[in-house]
Amino acid sequence: MSADIDIDTFLAQQGFTSATRSQARSVLEAASLTRPGKTRLSLEKSERAAAALREVFALHCHTPECTAWARTSGRTAVQADDRQHCHRCGGSENSRAAQELVEAGLHRLVVVGGTPATREELERLLGKTIELRLVDGTRHRPIDRAKADLDWADRVLLWGATELHHKVSKQYADAAATRHKVVHVPRRGVAQLLAGAIESVRRRAA
Repeated sequence: MSADIDIDTFLAQQGFTSATRSQARSVLEAASLTRPGKTRLSLEKSERAAAALREVFALHCHTPECTAWARTSGRTAVQADDRQHCHRCGGSENSRAAQELVEAGLHRLVVVGGTPATREELERLLGKTIELRLVDGTRHRPIDRAKADLDWADRVLLWGATELHHKVSKQYADAAATRHKVVHVPRRGVAQLLAGAIESVRRRAA
């Protein structure tokens, strides 16, 4: 197995296009990770090289949200060669929606419904940045716990068209005092769920 990699290939793997690789290479040279004229990079240095590039550049995909994020990141905004190399969303609609939700300023979120797999995905996407309570929509939720969820949350998302029993959702929907926090999302998909929360925040702010 080779102990080094072609620098041009390494930069392509990081998401830099042929038009931006010389700019990226200059960062590696400034960090003393390579030198002018050298064509290969030691694999031992590859992690440090990737970190050095990420400190300087914010790679983004073509979407307006990710482009705006890169331009205000304090780093040099560079359009990536494909969506998978976007530092904001990684080419994932779910990741993009999760990032938008974080940027919307929510801190505590209750999701009622979904499947075990989608609840795991929500925990992966948001668990480090937003406090979550993920409620199994097929199991009885004591009324005192539902009330505590409503008092605690910034938003409660009732995820229709998923595994959500009416008796469970009703405990949240019928609470008049906190009804402004409750968002009915009649669409499947994690990105669609989070879009419903984002829309509710924007409506309240308008």
